[in-house]
Amino acid sequence: MQVVVRDNNVDQALRALKKKLQREGVFREMKLRNYYEKPSEKKARQKAEAVRRARKLARKRAQREGGLPAPTTTRPGAPVRPSAANVRS
Repeated sequence: MQVVVRDNNVDQALRALKKKLQREGVFREMKLRNYYEKPSEKKARQKAEAVRRARKLARKRAQREGGLPAPTTTRPGAPVRPSAANVRS
């Protein structure tokens, strides 16, 4: 893996390196290798991850085909504003 430092901007290069490492899954791998995981636990975790990926893919596919409404994006901690239809005058 290689990151180019431009104009002696080490902070920007460090951010780029972290992003690349995140994309490659290095941090996740380090976290998993921090402790011993029994083969049965590893198999169960991998199966659960596969199920999660399959459900996510099916959900996205259904949204694209119009079967499901698009998810509403709300920031955690953001104040909830009532819609105009629910407010009485």
